[in-house]
Amino acid sequence: MRLLLYNMRYAVGSGAPPQLPVPGAGYLFGNPGNLDNIIDFIKGQDPDVVGLIEVDVGSVRSGGVNQADAIARALGHYSCYQCKYGEESVNQFLPILRKQANAFLAAPRIAGERFHYFDTGIKRLIIELELDDVVIFLVHLSLKYRHRQSQLRSLYDLVSRAKKPVIVAGDFNTFWGENEIFLFMKAAGLRSANRDGLPSFPARVPRFELDFILYGPGIEMERFDIPRVTHSDHLPLICDFSLR
Repeated sequence: MRLLLYNMRYAVGSGAPPQLPVPGAGYLFGNPGNLDNIIDFIKGQDPDVVGLIEVDVGSVRSGGVNQADAIARALGHYSCYQCKYGEESVNQFLPILRKQANAFLAAPRIAGERFHYFDTGIKRLIIELELDDVVIFLVHLSLKYRHRQSQLRSLYDLVSRAKKPVIVAGDFNTFWGENEIFLFMKAAGLRSANRDGLPSFPARVPRFELDFILYGPGIEMERFDIPRVTHSDHLPLICDFSLR
């Protein structure tokens, strides 16, 4: 089975937009054509499951396009997505922000998703996708170290209750790399598919290991790759795995 993880930055590209070339402006303006680039790339990888971080599900920035559905249609997959902020967050009611989501795309034979929320941080969503023989959690952790540590504790509780082999994937925002999640991985019995600690951010000149695919007992990692594509400020992660 192939899992592709991608923080796609709402398909606005890897840098500042030409309309307003200043840091952060990329999150406010669309980038016509870049979604097609992302679709072509993902389709070419032929993944069974896609975890998308920072996907726009229909704001003015994307021209009203639900990017999760658009990519899913191109792949012949189904999609499940949810706003990444807490259910009671004020961001749920703000333009653009309320359309900022995380998503799973999966082949039609795969179904069964649940949504959980962290108690701390701004980005609180956890998507749990249950397959026949494995459970995959998708996360986007807080930028604040203190909040991340609290979120990892909550994530450990979810992982430890799973009745099937577990994969945890997402943007962990760990500017200290794997060292920052070492204790979480040991406690949960997880290993990183990225055995060499290769960086994934920023895409053009990668320096930080922010994105992870972690897997537990019962899962055999067969291939791992970080393609050098710059359709976002993050690089995608691809992992081929099998179940023992």
